Amino acid sequence: MLYDHVAALELRIDDYDLEYHERETSSDFTRASTVVSLYGDGEVGRGEDVTYDTDPHETLRDRPAEFPITGADTVDEFSEQISEIDLFVGDEPGQSIYRNYRQWAFESAALDLALRQADTNLADRLGRTYDPVRFVVSTRLGEPPTGDRVVDWLDRNDELEFKLDPTSEWTPAVIERLASTDAVRTLDLKGQYHGTTVDQPADPDLYERIIEGFPEALIEDPELTPETRPLFEGHEARVTWDYPIRGVETIEELPWEPAWLNIKPSRFGSVQSLFDTIEYCRDHGIRLFGGGQFELDVGRQHIHAIASLFYPDAPNDVAPRAYNDPDPSAALPTSPLAPPETPRGLSWN
Repeated sequence: MLYDHVAALELRIDDYDLEYHERETSSDFTRASTVVSLYGDGEVGRGEDVTYDTDPHETLRDRPAEFPITGADTVDEFSEQISEIDLFVGDEPGQSIYRNYRQWAFESAALDLALRQADTNLADRLGRTYDPVRFVVSTRLGEPPTGDRVVDWLDRNDELEFKLDPTSEWTPAVIERLASTDAVRTLDLKGQYHGTTVDQPADPDLYERIIEGFPEALIEDPELTPETRPLFEGHEARVTWDYPIRGVETIEELPWEPAWLNIKPSRFGSVQSLFDTIEYCRDHGIRLFGGGQFELDVGRQHIHAIASLFYPDAPNDVAPRAYNDPDPSAALPTSPLAPPETPRGLSWN
């Protein structure tokens, strides 16, 4: 079992702190996150809480809680301990998945710290190697959607690949223009989101245009209804799932056994759930690619490290965070990302 390689790592936590981060993004919203730093034996382990609502981060910044997290002796003991703590200090988060996001921040920080205290890194601990990471750029097309943003990116680097979020406003002309670039690898229909700012209700006409217009691309998170389910007959192997995937049991609840899944570590909450899910997919022949959450700090390094170890050649939606800036600089990293020369801990820097 993958988790067995890290569960018994010795861990000493003497103290911790929480650091608030905020940044504008290319998707026209202000991203807030909290970086968790755990201290022990002269080392620092770090993780990032990617809860999307800003208020919970401001609460931690303005009224920092005293979490009892200094008693665990191993990574596994810490995981058990942190799962019993109300990390939202009595406030109910806007979405239940946010509890997983915050737990992952603490668990990833603890794993990072334990690996550093053992003077090792995740690849060595798992008996694997860090490989170059292929990435795609995730972007929205603006209002009204025209495809100009993708063309502008390709003018800067004609080797870029993309993950896009179709909406009902995508016309056949927009789809034809985007398809002609041969650079679109994944189309996220956002059909599994409900009650968020990115909801895209099931739209049979849009789904049909996407299926026919991008015959080679992966199609993510459709909402399956009596009207939309028949459209995917014969295309099931192109469908990938993201938002519902939070552990092995959520894979087993899907409408069919998937060929592809999008793995976002923060959705799993615990290191064990993430590793068990990756192992399950490997055993069942399910291909994986990585996804990001607009991480502002060390969380982006962590998803690079995990992608590098388990699915480096996939169309990973893990472009370096500079790609999410409202006005990206001229000099941006290119795909694939080279692995670190001297990695330590969970970081991939």
